[in-house]
Amino acid sequence: MTGKGLFRGSGKGLGRGGGQGRNNGGAFGPGGYCVCAKCGAKVPHEQGTKCTTIKCPKCGHTMVREELLNK
Repeated sequence: MTGKGLFRGSGKGLGRGGGQGRNNGGAFGPGGYCVCAKCGAKVPHEQGTKCTTIKCPKCGHTMVREELLNK
């Protein structure tokens, strides 16, 4: 049953979440690759290990997640 008041709300409250769900928060899931931004070498991403903690096996540069290079 709906009310019989004079005003109807627009349903636009001041939400508090601000949520950075899924990839905007930085989590890309367990699969994928770590890629060297310098020489392009690829290694499979290991779950629980950030790509930025891995050094490139070819040139020693810091690796990054493949999805970040494609943006």
